[in-house]
Amino acid sequence: MIQISPVDMEARKNLDLRPGGTARVWQKIEEEKGKYRLQAFEGLVLARKHGTEAGATFTVRKVSSGVGVEKIFPLYSPMIDKVEIVKRARVRRAKLYYIRDKVAREARRQLRRSRLVRTDTQEIPTESEQKVAAKKELESVAAGTPEKSE
Repeated sequence: MIQISPVDMEARKNLDLRPGGTARVWQKIEEEKGKYRLQAFEGLVLARKHGTEAGATFTVRKVSSGVGVEKIFPLYSPMIDKVEIVKRARVRRAKLYYIRDKVAREARRQLRRSRLVRTDTQEIPTESEQKVAAKKELESVAAGTPEKSE
């Protein structure tokens, strides 16, 4: 007996999914026997492999809680409910695997910057403290004895 796939093959074949774009993939996840829920995985499309043939795949990467997560999805999988293209970007490479290292480097650079900022922070007086300091200065000027203020 031949079973027809529930996937719309033509729609998936014509899906304009390119590296550099942001895609939201709605995946069916089985919770109990026969019961499914949809889970979205949104991220940057790193690669698309094997064109439009039956074994075609695409790789999506996102950063979740500071950890990079990559998933490779089969294009014609019946476990994928739908694929939405959120944003398109023009890139000059077919495979964006270098993004893995680039993101880590940028994160490290930001950590270095944040460490520098933390050590150089100054306490900013609150509004009420500023009012009290201004009041003291006015009183000292009125009394005729100038006081040095910090």
